[in-house]
Amino acid sequence: MTRVQEEHPRPASEYTYLGQELSSFALARRWKRYWSRRVLPFVGTRVLDVGAGIGANVEFLYRPGMSWLCLEPDPAQAAAIVEKREAGRLPSACEVLAGTLGNLDSGRRFDTILYVDVLEHIEADATEVLDAGSRLDPHGHLVVVAPAHEWLRSPFDDAVGHFRRYSLDGLRRLTPPSLRLVRLEYLDCVGVLASVANRVLLRSSMPTRAQIETWDTYMVPLSEKLDSLLSHRVGKSAVAAWQRRS
Repeated sequence: MTRVQEEHPRPASEYTYLGQELSSFALARRWKRYWSRRVLPFVGTRVLDVGAGIGANVEFLYRPGMSWLCLEPDPAQAAAIVEKREAGRLPSACEVLAGTLGNLDSGRRFDTILYVDVLEHIEADATEVLDAGSRLDPHGHLVVVAPAHEWLRSPFDDAVGHFRRYSLDGLRRLTPPSLRLVRLEYLDCVGVLASVANRVLLRSSMPTRAQIETWDTYMVPLSEKLDSLLSHRVGKSAVAAWQRRS
């Protein structure tokens, strides 16, 4: 029987994620390797993965000796992470909690807190960043990967519950006094073309598996080459990393 740890009973356990894209985007391995390499310098050994979904981030960032807590508000998805761990597809050190940041013991501290395609789902994002920053050890890092540019908003954003997309300035404005910004950039310049096509032509609420595979196979490798040439000033995803002040 699959069991999911819960630190406190709470209404969050009734949350159900409506998006259906997680399993499809799990196929985008080139993309996951790409953004993982960009944020890896900010990932320590005690990681909180907020909105962990189906646990897709663990494979690309986990290293032996880490402690990793997957925090997922949808109990069904949290249970799916546990099943993957019990089947040996995730490390045994991967802890799972069904809940949100407010359900964690206030005394728990981490040296890395991740929000990978998660912060855009949280209405009070500035409050969330402030709370997350208070749970970091001194010099620990808060890392955000999020969809970029409101002008790229499409039916997909509405279908999966995005409150917003982010510009770099929008992420910068989230910086609380306890944190200092140490990385701010765009990724996937070529992917902007795919997003524009969806917004203007396809108006699709959910990409197909074939579309994801085409983007991941052909566009992401090209973006890896071009993003650095463009000094990461263009892209369909925005990345920010903050460090907690001492």
